[in-house]
Amino acid sequence: MRRLSTGIPELDNLIAGGIPEGFLIALTGEPGTGKTILCMHFISQGLKEGSGCIYVTTEEDRDSIVNQAEQFNLGFEDGLKKGKLIVIDALTGSGDWSIDTLDVEKLVSKIIEAKKVLGYSHARLVIDSLSAFWLDKPAMARRYSYSIKRILSRWNLTILATSQYAITTADAFGFGVEHIADGIIRFRRIVRGGVLHRYLIVEKMRQTPHSLYMYEIAIVDGKGLTLIRPAAIRIEDTSIPKAVKDMVKRSREKVEQEVG
Repeated sequence: MRRLSTGIPELDNLIAGGIPEGFLIALTGEPGTGKTILCMHFISQGLKEGSGCIYVTTEEDRDSIVNQAEQFNLGFEDGLKKGKLIVIDALTGSGDWSIDTLDVEKLVSKIIEAKKVLGYSHARLVIDSLSAFWLDKPAMARRYSYSIKRILSRWNLTILATSQYAITTADAFGFGVEHIADGIIRFRRIVRGGVLHRYLIVEKMRQTPHSLYMYEIAIVDGKGLTLIRPAAIRIEDTSIPKAVKDMVKRSREKVEQEVG
């Protein structure tokens, strides 16, 4: 099995050297946790190795994605100039490499068009984010995800697809792609002592003995995403939530009353 580097050596070490070629990996979590930057590292590594790369952006325009990648010295501008990188803009719908509506059939068609331009050898694909395609129809999430995976699996691609999740949009995001993904890397965030902390954990990676530890991560200007250390165990990781304790207590009291 050939494994592809994520572009982050510390993360590669957690997944036996990298992502198995041909897999579809779901990157899930709240906005601002680092999913897009991991996608950029994945594409940057492909460019370094001479692979064709496709980046679909739904929540930022093409220029924003390229400029952000340059902030971390990830080589997107050079990849575009050499014809090894195609950025598909699904936000503004402007330019030859764009889609004017968040339609799954148009997405797949445009990706295949880009893949033909890059050639028939293996390529890396990022869809950031896939959940945007079912924002107004969340019940279709699993069906759309399966369709995308089934069709694109014929085109010699290894895919990273982000899936947004937030408490306020729990019914619209975070469902679908996880069920059909070959791997899941989940991103989390908390505020402790007034400071934002970001984490990631590999929850699933088929055919791979992967780490089960959650790692704190940092986003460093000029470098990108780095792993800092395994997260320390907190009391909320092991204790029973108060709501559950209260439910158990009420149940016990009810039983005692009936017996008494």
